[in-house]
Amino acid sequence: MSQLQRTPLYAFHVARGGRMVDFAGWEMPVQYRSILEEHKVVRRAAGLFDVSHMGEVDVRGPEALKFLNHLVTNDVSKLYAGRILYTVMCYPNGGVVDDLLVYMKGPDDYFLCINAGNIAKDVAWIKEQAAKFNVTVTDRSADYALLAVQGPKATAILQSLTGAKLDLIKYYHFGEGTVAGVHCLLSRTGYTGEDGFELYHAPGDSLKLAEAIMAAGAPHGLELAGLGARDSLRLEAGYPLYGHEISAEISPLTAGLGWVVKLDKPDFVGKAALVHEKSVGSARKVVFFKTADRRIPRAGTHVTQLPETTVGSVLSGTLSPVLNVAIGSAIVGASSVAKPLAVDIRGEMIPLQLVKPPFVELKKPSS
Repeated sequence: MSQLQRTPLYAFHVARGGRMVDFAGWEMPVQYRSILEEHKVVRRAAGLFDVSHMGEVDVRGPEALKFLNHLVTNDVSKLYAGRILYTVMCYPNGGVVDDLLVYMKGPDDYFLCINAGNIAKDVAWIKEQAAKFNVTVTDRSADYALLAVQGPKATAILQSLTGAKLDLIKYYHFGEGTVAGVHCLLSRTGYTGEDGFELYHAPGDSLKLAEAIMAAGAPHGLELAGLGARDSLRLEAGYPLYGHEISAEISPLTAGLGWVVKLDKPDFVGKAALVHEKSVGSARKVVFFKTADRRIPRAGTHVTQLPETTVGSVLSGTLSPVLNVAIGSAIVGASSVAKPLAVDIRGEMIPLQLVKPPFVELKKPSS
């Protein structure tokens, strides 16, 4: 059994009561006090997340733009220096390799943020696709630690620690600056549905930065938040998680991510399959649901078209701390969406109410 990897803040988490679990090969804090309370703190004030397990990749060279537009489904040509693009990269059959963020630093200089559990697979895939282009692909994952401050008070907390004008960094944009004496790439995206920033920095600076944010955030109600709250927050916002709402078996069109698939741009990996799926229609569809019950439909639970036909399965499920009912996502036959659906929880059929996310009202900054 391979040893779990640890972020630079492992001891920091343990000292603060973090319950450490195996997440994608990393020993990460799933919670500190309670997932429920950490979730509410992020919606009410702010939470500090250690997401240093995420992967980072540099793509540089005279054909960087051409290559990235071949690699991903969204249109990288729309980027300019300081802008961030959410997209996916697909296999030739339209299944998803991973979802990722593309940062444009300059005309021939891009920076990718990829999912922790997919780093080795993604880097190998990216390098394989880059072979015919004049670009250099470099795995920089070991060179970065990453902290995320999320919540309505996140900007005020961080502004007290930096001379950078954070209000000038719009949603899905980034800049650079010093925070508590630590040089950071300041990214304004988020995975909770709330406003906030991600701080890419050198691993050796992580403890200093985390302690400064905790001290500055204390008067504002900031608390540490673990991966449990991160998952319930992203699901409440309706954001996909690789291996759940998107995967090698679930295309971006099936997942409802058609807005990141630009079929009118030049050829890209998976385009032919996605053009075909678009023309004939997706056989399956990812849907989001809530119930009138606190019991959680777990991933893999069969979804039934009443009275008794199995039409799909649950992809993600959790309790919404804001709504105080179970919410989740499922993949079902496209023809089943308009009909009554339910899940069996301990012998009781629980009706599913399909919802267009987000499940709660969220206030994100302007882009």
